[in-house]
Amino acid sequence: MSRSDRAYHKGNLDAVLEEAALELLAEEGTAALSLRAVARRAGVSHNAPYHHFGDRQGLMKAVAARGLRALLSVMVAARDAEAAPKARLLAASFAYVDFARDHRPLFDIIFDPEICDPREPNAITGPLVEANDRFLAETVLAALPAGTSEGVIDATVGAVWAAVHGMAVLVAAHHLEPAVVRPGLAALLETRFVD
Repeated sequence: MSRSDRAYHKGNLDAVLEEAALELLAEEGTAALSLRAVARRAGVSHNAPYHHFGDRQGLMKAVAARGLRALLSVMVAARDAEAAPKARLLAASFAYVDFARDHRPLFDIIFDPEICDPREPNAITGPLVEANDRFLAETVLAALPAGTSEGVIDATVGAVWAAVHGMAVLVAAHHLEPAVVRPGLAALLETRFVD
């Protein structure tokens, strides 16, 4: 029985193909992600990925979904390891930046508008984009003083995400040293948020 047959019988071929894609992505970057390359890496027939993803765009959306789940998971774990609201927000922010640095090609796919466009959400990544957005909004809101107006909350959520995302992109591209992130974000959040 081939590896492909075993994967089909076990019902986990999607996961096998996604893992192969993540390995290729980490080793060779986005350009290496083709359905044939993923099939070779997974040890399955070259047609197998077409049955599961349809085309390269389908594969990219599946990889982005894995990335969004992973990003949310590390942010939740970091936040939940802290007790005070501002410390929780900072921890989640640091996790976001660290994820971008450690998984640059995957991070880039997550924010590729051809794959994860929040204005036109697709069924694969749309709910995960919403979950990440909701997590950010809830974490920022919890750290704001009681009685903060809705307009200020919305503006602050956008500003915090822009700052954290900007730092993540700069760190991942080696334009900003990771050592600057923690004191920079702490200073940025010092005046507005509660302990």
